[in-house]
Amino acid sequence: MCRRDFLAFAGGLGAAWLAPAPVLAAAKDLSGILPGTGSNYGNLLILVELKGGNDGLNTVIPFADPMYASLRPNIGIKREQVVQLDEHSGLHPEMRALLPMWQAGELAIVQGVGYPQPNLSHFRSIEIWNTASRSDEYLRDGWLSRAFAEQAVPAGFDADGVIVGSAELGPLSGGARAVTLTNPAQFLRDANLASANASQVSNPALAHVLRVENDIVKAADGLRPRQGQYVLRTPMPPGAFGNVVRTALQVVAAADSPTGVPQPGRGVAVLRLTLNGFDTHRNQPGQQANLLRQLSQGMMALRAGLTELNRWQSTMIVTYAEFGRRPRENQSNGTDHGTVAPHFIAGGRVRGGLYGEVPRLDRLDGNGNLPFAVDFRDIYATVLQRWWGLNPQPVLGGAFKPLDVLRV
Repeated sequence: MCRRDFLAFAGGLGAAWLAPAPVLAAAKDLSGILPGTGSNYGNLLILVELKGGNDGLNTVIPFADPMYASLRPNIGIKREQVVQLDEHSGLHPEMRALLPMWQAGELAIVQGVGYPQPNLSHFRSIEIWNTASRSDEYLRDGWLSRAFAEQAVPAGFDADGVIVGSAELGPLSGGARAVTLTNPAQFLRDANLASANASQVSNPALAHVLRVENDIVKAADGLRPRQGQYVLRTPMPPGAFGNVVRTALQVVAAADSPTGVPQPGRGVAVLRLTLNGFDTHRNQPGQQANLLRQLSQGMMALRAGLTELNRWQSTMIVTYAEFGRRPRENQSNGTDHGTVAPHFIAGGRVRGGLYGEVPRLDRLDGNGNLPFAVDFRDIYATVLQRWWGLNPQPVLGGAFKPLDVLRV
């Protein structure tokens, strides 16, 4: 059994597993590294995937544009229900929980995010986002894996990244040292079984499997709850995404001391969370309202938990999805695959506000879709250059402009 086959088998069982990766080179201690001068993986990135393609126009609502109500006579949000942000735009009413973050200036909303020549296939478009490729370019490695290949995460970190709520590696595919926690409790139980010494096994295939399992043990040792470890007091929202958020915060807490103070050289560089269900072709209003409520409550729980762990100032949350939805509602009270959508960037050092371009519903293309205003790779460049101090060009394969969404 080859390593790739074993990992696929383990993932199929629903257990957490360690993705194949090259041996990481020794890295400098994180203390003393200044932004823009080298890798600063002490700054945590949390990616939140809105799987299925979120409808942007009912998330950040251009209520002042009369064409919005014309395009959406049945599923549009009434103006009096909108959580107003400025004279043009407002949030879905089920996102009201985000108001304290917005009012604190810690929530940036980037409107019109997309890419040239968009592909409206779920599979292909998320592949483009995960690999940061052009629409006519096929890359194997995820953009985060390429970043970590350019500048290794410190060897003392428990993993390059942890994936919660999905078995898909996404942007961590192709080489990152990534643990997937599809079932965190099962992960810790399974890790206790991998205790045999591979060097003492004569069967090469079995020895290979045991080496992979021992990789899992090492990751589990850093992520498992410890006696005396800091116990979070922050309450978690109900539901599946609340459980995902709880697990993510437990991973962060596992790298901290019992007092909740981060330990230099420990932890993970990135967490990727998934919220499923955004492919709203029919009966969208209730389904999307529930998802946006979960997203908003989950982001606020992340903010509260990370604040409690003294990590809010060193964390940036970024949402993404394969695409948005069409501006015009369909005949099933839903929306079909579209092009652009707004995305959220949040954190203690985020400069809040509206970025990008308010949707121009009078400028739909021949297919009835909105043109993009911000290339999604500009957001990735923001992470790479402004957050981690890396050169984004070799990772993204071109020059993309970081957004000015972070405070110095």
